[in-house]
Amino acid sequence: MKSKTAGFNTQVVHAGMGKDPLGSLAVPIYQTSAFAFKSARHGAELFEGKGEGYIYTRIQNPTTETLEEAVAKLEHGFGGIATASGMGAVASVYMALLDKEAHLVGTDSVYGPSRGLAEKHLSRFGVASTWVDTSDLGKIRNALRPKTDMLYIETPSNPAMTVTDIAGAADLIHARGGLLVVDNTFASPYLQNPLDLGADVVLHSITKFINGHADLVGGIIVTKTEALYKRIRPLMVALGCNMDPHQAFLALRGLKTLTLRIERAQENAIKIATWLEAHPKVASVRYLGLPSHPQHSLALQQMKGPGTMICFELKGGFEAGQRLMDSVNVATLAVSLGGVETLIQHPASMTHSSMAEKDRLAAGISAGLIRYSVGIEDVEDLLGDLEQALANV
Repeated sequence: MKSKTAGFNTQVVHAGMGKDPLGSLAVPIYQTSAFAFKSARHGAELFEGKGEGYIYTRIQNPTTETLEEAVAKLEHGFGGIATASGMGAVASVYMALLDKEAHLVGTDSVYGPSRGLAEKHLSRFGVASTWVDTSDLGKIRNALRPKTDMLYIETPSNPAMTVTDIAGAADLIHARGGLLVVDNTFASPYLQNPLDLGADVVLHSITKFINGHADLVGGIIVTKTEALYKRIRPLMVALGCNMDPHQAFLALRGLKTLTLRIERAQENAIKIATWLEAHPKVASVRYLGLPSHPQHSLALQQMKGPGTMICFELKGGFEAGQRLMDSVNVATLAVSLGGVETLIQHPASMTHSSMAEKDRLAAGISAGLIRYSVGIEDVEDLLGDLEQALANV
């Protein structure tokens, strides 16, 4: 694709097309560990960082590189760094940008393992972390220290669905000389572009919306500048958490339908959230598209749509929620999110079970909270499924 001003959907569809010298419509899978050099001098130049070509798939691979270029373009960044998992992306960012005795401030209701990595592992190397409700800029301000090098936010957050003012957060951390990192997994590049709002680094679990078919695990980092790219990529290579070329091929295939999948699932989610909010057995619903959401207006300002994720709690608490989850027939009881299929799970005992109970409660993750990732099924079937499941509560 030669056009530099094409729309989002055109960019998504044409990512990687036209790059293969043999004319393959889909980007080929370069399933190889190493690449042959044209000469001894060529090999030496590549190791010096000069010339064009590839050395070893852990360092770079044409299939993976195509995915990196595509997502970086969609996020309006300098370059992408694909990893073997979403946590590979988180680990690479933490380790590349946080030095000994650095301090990290993060969203308290962030994806559980992202917080656990900092609290249980980086702390052994002198990195301190403070986790607050980042939807309140005052709490961010109060948590900052002289050595706060990074503000790590997830917006919308997983699973509390809190929204952080990205531009406001950027101003706060940049005034201290630190960096803003945004986990954009819940929104995807289609609904939100944090780099345009002041973020320095954005990352995704590609497993979720970007791939969207529950058949791979992967992550990606996109940096705003070349300087940050050059700090993070060598660390990822050293850790060996690079993405496999077959993963990249599948992710590129999934990426092409990103908009169609999100639009359909989002249409379903709006109807389902509205229905749940009116149900007599439902105590509360958290969905960005509902006016009752505390950050509803902010979400509409910095996102192109409310997304497909719903959290809700039943009046009967955890026992009622457990019975509901065991009664659904269309939705699948499984972790993960952002796929074509609707998934339901219990954060307190599953994805966020590693958090201390007091930390979960402080982050808005109650014992009865249910996370519902809306898929692209017929909405009448999803509503009927919830209705019959609630009848068993």
